[in-house]
Amino acid sequence: MSLQLDSLRSDFTQKFNNLSGWEFRHAFGNDVLEIPKEQILPTLRHLKQSGKFDFLMDVCGADYPDRPKRFEVLYHLYSSKTQKRLRVKCQVGENETIDSATSVWAGANWFERETYDMFGIIFKGHPFLRKILTHHHFKGHPLRKDYDPNNQQSCKDVLPVHFTNDDSYIKDPTKNLVPLNIGPSHPATHGTLRVMVELDGETINRSNVELGFLHRCFEKMAETHYYNQVIPYTDRLNYCSAPMNNIGYCKAVEKMLGVEIPPKAQAIRIILAELSRCIDHIVCIGANAVDLGALTGFFYLFGLREEVYTVFEKLCGARLTVSMTRVGGIAYEPPPGWFDDVLKCVQKIKAGIDDLDKMLTNNKIWIQRTKKVGGISPERAIEYGFTGPCLRATGINLDLRKVDPYYGYDQLDFDVPTGTTGCVYDRYLVRLEEMRQSCRIIEQVARNVPSGDYTIRDKDIVLPEKKDVYGNIEGLMNHFMLVIKGLRAPKGEIYDATEAANGELGFYLVSDGGPKPYRLHVRPPCFAIYQSFSELIDGGLVADVVAVLGSLNLIAGELDR
Repeated sequence: MSLQLDSLRSDFTQKFNNLSGWEFRHAFGNDVLEIPKEQILPTLRHLKQSGKFDFLMDVCGADYPDRPKRFEVLYHLYSSKTQKRLRVKCQVGENETIDSATSVWAGANWFERETYDMFGIIFKGHPFLRKILTHHHFKGHPLRKDYDPNNQQSCKDVLPVHFTNDDSYIKDPTKNLVPLNIGPSHPATHGTLRVMVELDGETINRSNVELGFLHRCFEKMAETHYYNQVIPYTDRLNYCSAPMNNIGYCKAVEKMLGVEIPPKAQAIRIILAELSRCIDHIVCIGANAVDLGALTGFFYLFGLREEVYTVFEKLCGARLTVSMTRVGGIAYEPPPGWFDDVLKCVQKIKAGIDDLDKMLTNNKIWIQRTKKVGGISPERAIEYGFTGPCLRATGINLDLRKVDPYYGYDQLDFDVPTGTTGCVYDRYLVRLEEMRQSCRIIEQVARNVPSGDYTIRDKDIVLPEKKDVYGNIEGLMNHFMLVIKGLRAPKGEIYDATEAANGELGFYLVSDGGPKPYRLHVRPPCFAIYQSFSELIDGGLVADVVAVLGSLNLIAGELDR
């Protein structure tokens, strides 16, 4: 048992007196607390109010049909002060309920709605327990083990404009309020996000958001594929920075396997991740600018993005969805001169960042459209589970590459930029500077790439090279056995996170010892952030909706996973 669990046991003994049914355990580097579901609300409230954990990073479910209590509800907590994590678990029966945590953390709202939608678990006291990813005609709960993945259900109509407080809302008879759809057909909502507003002139009286137009069944598909076969599906979560998803997923599996990838593979992953961070921010800023009328910056920035894609293409042949990592390392040895190409690409990005700075930072129109628009306080950002640039724009200096470094980030010289107001303009400035810092990181790594192999050589995890497959019987049999049987992670569960372009990208993985994940849940950064959207735009101008939306950098592939 870890020191943290010892401390928690002592603390809870004093707080609750009777810990019957409580279980404290440490496995795969994670601290886990399993408690009776009746204790979940006082437990979460105590953990927050005592200052032990300020972030509710995620809530998710898991289905175990053979157990007396079929479902598990899991709460992933994080402390920005101690950088400690805790997973709190409760078992819930088929027809039982569990108290909603929305009175403790505002961010529990959408996470609980997702768990209700996917598993049918009812959260008592939730203010608006409705479907969130499946449509209103959908029957059943897709992530239950007995739900047939081939049972596709179409939707033939959409709900009228609606709001979460329709049942209790009293309209002002003196106001002529106009309901309006902004999306999903609006070009700034990219065909996948529906923003519904009620307008008082040009001012937003109240609003609501609807998603699920691009639900991709990532987590259901992961249960039916071998571990390495899941990697291409991670590409399509945040497709604007695909390698970061590959890396985050493989890192979680490797941690469960107890393997450490070679230094050269770590260096390549850092380069891929930081190039991906740059192009993700390029998409965010470029799209945000063009939505507000700055077309030149959009074309210019996407030219820089193509430079990065050319570097990706030289490594693996693909550009957008690359699938470059493998459990155990990298898929390919970089070709000769590839690291020099990376350095040349970085020089172009640095020059482009400087030009972008000149185009936008002091541009009067850009400032008027973004400064003091859509701001959020640090306290509310934590309440919702903000991470990444949107959190750092509020002034909170939290970056997993610094506070929980991996792959040697702690050996690199770079800064973490922060803002002050958490507004659209501050989010832009943070991303602008983050690109500069990513370039610093890439240059340090690309100029000092360690020697050695690009992957581990474990026949139970990594496929042998082609020359061995075609050249000797041992290589052929190792290839055959791994393809047929798949790699096998030990039984257990793990939550592991990386600092993706939009914040904490977490993977919760459950293994039953077989070749496929028993349960794979992704904690995408923008899901937690987007649920604050109504709070950010209510009371503001309808013209600011698009500015705020673009600054959050919502990627539909991970939002509607």
